[in-house]
Amino acid sequence: MLKFEQKSQPMISNNAFIMRMGNYFMLSGLAITFSLTLGMLGYHFLAGFSWLDSLLNASMILTGMGPVNPVTTVAGKLFASFYALYSGVAFLTTIALFLSPLVHRLMHSLHLEGK
Repeated sequence: MLKFEQKSQPMISNNAFIMRMGNYFMLSGLAITFSLTLGMLGYHFLAGFSWLDSLLNASMILTGMGPVNPVTTVAGKLFASFYALYSGVAFLTTIALFLSPLVHRLMHSLHLEGK
């Protein structure tokens, strides 16, 4: 799934490309789900938020919008700090993962000989 064709190989068919995009969409969804679950668990158990508030805060931090509820515990504040740092990297990495088949196809089409 994570292997792309080399520039000396022909471009894959449109159907194969759509399947590849679907696979990378699912992989990106798993990465977002993992990150959201990690945030929910941390906010629930370390900050003492309800499950719904944990989901809301984890979602907002993961997308870069910022926290909604104030964190009052020391453990919760430490978690929120590290989760915010993790979220920035995780979100950008997930976007790059999702777009990688599209970028590869574009780059591959620019390097094909005999167009």
